Amino acid sequence: MKRLLSFLVITGIVAFAGFKAGVWWLTDQRLAEARTVLSESGVLERGSISSSVDGRVILRQAHWEDFQLTQPLQMDLIELETGSPIALLTTLMSPDSLPASWRLSVERASITLEPTMFRNWVTAAPDETAQAPLANLSCAPDPRQQLGSGDLMRMGIPDIRGDMLLEQTPDALRFELNTRETGSLELIWPDARLTMGNLADPASMGAGPLQLTVRDAGLMRRLSAYCARETGLKVSDWAGRGVAALEKGLQARGLEASPQLLALYRQWLTEGGEVTMMLAPGSETFGLPVRTDSENTVSLRVSYNGATVPDVYLTEMQRVEPALPAQAMEPVVPPEDPDFEQWYPDSVENANTWLGRRVKVTLSNENQVEGRLVSVGERDMEIARTVAGGEVAYPILIRAITQFEVWRRGRPE
Repeated sequence: MKRLLSFLVITGIVAFAGFKAGVWWLTDQRLAEARTVLSESGVLERGSISSSVDGRVILRQAHWEDFQLTQPLQMDLIELETGSPIALLTTLMSPDSLPASWRLSVERASITLEPTMFRNWVTAAPDETAQAPLANLSCAPDPRQQLGSGDLMRMGIPDIRGDMLLEQTPDALRFELNTRETGSLELIWPDARLTMGNLADPASMGAGPLQLTVRDAGLMRRLSAYCARETGLKVSDWAGRGVAALEKGLQARGLEASPQLLALYRQWLTEGGEVTMMLAPGSETFGLPVRTDSENTVSLRVSYNGATVPDVYLTEMQRVEPALPAQAMEPVVPPEDPDFEQWYPDSVENANTWLGRRVKVTLSNENQVEGRLVSVGERDMEIARTVAGGEVAYPILIRAITQFEVWRRGRPE
């Protein structure tokens, strides 16, 4: 009996140590794979790894540093709960085979705010071809200056802190995000199942619809009062400017909002509260009905502070194209006059035809270099400039050139 008891104790200790070591090693391997996949977007630091025999693995002091942001996302505790040690080991060995029920939670996550949260290279070249934004909120006298992290800091919000929960059950997928001062978000998606294969295509998780609930925790009242003060407008006028931006953005997409939808958006901007709606992830308008005639009675299922809001829909209309500025109608290339010499723009690809001629290039940093074109290679060109009675050739990277001009006479028509 004593030998049997000793054997059982030793076997239990070995099994416990083997489980702990196996979970640690498998977790480290999966996180290394995740770091490799995410390496183009940022850096993931896993922190310390621990586990428990009831099927949980825990990361402490992890953080994510996105290359686009100036501050990292700190996560004090990340916990994956699978329900049993076998399910945990199976999940870590093959993430494609998630169990029917599991739970991922992040506690005490935080990101410190700065006046400028996005790095310069992210905001340096805005996409001029993008459609007018649907949400265009400004808290400055210049309406082109959009709401940013600096405004939140001036409102007394130095950081964003909160908890996150992602829970899978056989019946539904549930997501919760609760923050301290900026509200919460809750999503319930019946019959949806999250797998590694459909992460890039959320619409394939389930047929829907999903229930989305947004609570602002008093943020919108503070925000509307602050923005109205900074813009010198009344709260109602500031909200009206936001509603007008929504209308303009929808018109650019060939859609018109119903009066109830605009009224709901205005009420949210000024008062905030709780909004619950049923959305369809696979739809272009996320389940918001698009009417083709006035007799169609389809409306989005939405409630505001517990009360049902009727007649929330969109209507198809003629797409409104933005008017071209007067500068766009002017010729880009100046007319050529064969009787006079002047600077004429040309393509960098044609630089070889102007060897020995006087040229001028404008670089991406807006500096200009003028001189005699000496040579043109695959990666750079050399421009000679007169210095102290002689010539010095300067190599210029072709990829750094934004404009190439030649001093010549114009060509006859």
